[in-house]
Amino acid sequence: MHLSEEKIEIRLAPLEKVLGLLGNIRVPLSDVSDIQVVEDPLYDVMRVGLKVGLRLPWLYYVCRSIRLDQAWAVRRGVPALSFAIRNHGALERVTVSTRDAHELAQRLES
Repeated sequence: MHLSEEKIEIRLAPLEKVLGLLGNIRVPLSDVSDIQVVEDPLYDVMRVGLKVGLRLPWLYYVCRSIRLDQAWAVRRGVPALSFAIRNHGALERVTVSTRDAHELAQRLES
């Protein structure tokens, strides 16, 4: 994940893009809201209904909800940054594991 002055960008590896049925996600900071740190993102992703993409239960997910309104790139043991987005088609929420989740959340909220 990369955070600049203008946007937040989630860059996926080529294999994650193909198997996860996702591309890189770039969102202007003006379209980001409801920023949260999720300590156990695997629990959250497994609570949601049907998903499409790469799923290794209790280990790793790179997927979208069947309604395409949520996207996850999360792994076990790594907290995640979760945020709502506007003006990005059907996609309304993104959750991404990063060891810097707390720091990035503070930067986004300031």
